[in-house]
Amino acid sequence: MALVKPLEENEIESDLCEFIQFFKGPLGVIPNSVRTMSRRPKIARAFTELNMAVMECHGNVTPEFKRIIGYITSYVSGCRYCQAHTILGSQRFGSTEARLKDAWNYENSEQYTDAEKIALKYAHAAASIPNGVNAELENELKEHWEDNDIVEITAVIALFGYLNRWNDSMGSALEDLPIEAGNNLLGDTDWEVGKHK
Repeated sequence: MALVKPLEENEIESDLCEFIQFFKGPLGVIPNSVRTMSRRPKIARAFTELNMAVMECHGNVTPEFKRIIGYITSYVSGCRYCQAHTILGSQRFGSTEARLKDAWNYENSEQYTDAEKIALKYAHAAASIPNGVNAELENELKEHWEDNDIVEITAVIALFGYLNRWNDSMGSALEDLPIEAGNNLLGDTDWEVGKHK
């Protein structure tokens, strides 16, 4: 059960409610996390603006792959809520079922390029506590990605670090679409709704 009840859309300031409709594109819903943040409109607006900026693509990192990076970050931290949301987002941005079902096993998967595997290895290390990014991994990353792409990759990892802590601490309830995606695509992992009911 959620620590703090999310606001209903009709309880959110009208200009903010209109602004956060953005999430219905990538996710099909306004996440309960954002509806909870809306109790403090500046936080919800700043988070939404950050999300928009981070998920905007200017280089070689695609919208689909950014969400898989978010999935690996969330998988490492154990946030069930964000695992379901990122798998759903990846699917909505055109990822294949085979690619999504193999995301947790990216190192041994034929679904991912060498460049993608290094980026996901970096996400895994960066999301770990203590942080596991070292000089060897930095060099591998630079062999496959330009500096601007590395900035985008790191921004996704950092964004989901915030979300993982928010949703796990707040016990944000999962919405129906992410639950369905989690059940369908994360069956080979230990994923379950858990406390996000």
